[in-house]
Amino acid sequence: MSDVLDLARGWLRKGDSDLAAARLIATSNGPYDTACFHAQQAAEKYLKGLLAFAGQPIPFTHNLEELAHRCKALYPTVDFMEVELTQLTPYAVQMRYDPDFWPDLATLQEAIALAERVRIIVLSLVR
Repeated sequence: MSDVLDLARGWLRKGDSDLAAARLIATSNGPYDTACFHAQQAAEKYLKGLLAFAGQPIPFTHNLEELAHRCKALYPTVDFMEVELTQLTPYAVQMRYDPDFWPDLATLQEAIALAERVRIIVLSLVR
């Protein structure tokens, strides 16, 4: 269990790092598109950390709905916000290369709030 727990904690630490970066950028007036990417990455790493904790293989995907669905299969009574997470998934790749995507602070704050909610859910399960 120690190796599994260490792997899970590694993913969670990386998620915390991404969330901290998103928060820092939010307080320094941008670049908000980059911060949205970090919010998505935080949520992704938290979900992957939960999969690692459960001893599951970690899929190579940025699709948060897919990751949340896998977590839901393991913890069916937990709301993993699959619908809400559809907002974050495009920030992983698609929006990073969209020359017209320039989110405002409100959009970034929503992204950070979603990542924070995922963090709370995951930390309540990883013990």
